Amino acid sequence: MNETANSTHPQIVTARLMQGHRVASGLNGNPRFPGGTLLMQQPHFLVLGLDIGVFHRGTLNVSIAPLSYRVVKPRLTFRDVKWHLIEPKEDFSFFDFRLAKPVHEPVAGLIYYPHPDTKPEHFQAPDVLELLLPFVDGLHYGMELSLEIPAEQMVIESPPVPVLKHE
Repeated sequence: MNETANSTHPQIVTARLMQGHRVASGLNGNPRFPGGTLLMQQPHFLVLGLDIGVFHRGTLNVSIAPLSYRVVKPRLTFRDVKWHLIEPKEDFSFFDFRLAKPVHEPVAGLIYYPHPDTKPEHFQAPDVLELLLPFVDGLHYGMELSLEIPAEQMVIESPPVPVLKHE
């Protein structure tokens, strides 16, 4: 992971830590997802070659508004993952990133991206990224983080400017 995270084309973006749906961690108490979706997905991802058990069991949700992101080439993509008995199969992609600030030493992680076209609910706004990281002490909602994201995997960009028509 560090090889790609230390890419020659990193983008540095400021993000604000925000509360998410709390489904990945299981903190929302939804009985359909005992222990959270990440705990339920972990064995399926492991069989496919990704051990998310090295990360804290929950995602950090960050907003990069007013910017948005565009998927280029994920580090990993898993298609048709049947991780739940009742829920439909989903596609997932993962992107390298490093948390550069406020930590003393950068911390490598993954951007967790359930594909919106296969995700049944709990959608994210186009400026929100879900981060998988080891536990990082001292983080709190509202604080600014600095992320390094390889441009060859995901492009951070300004939203398109609407074109005004003259009548």
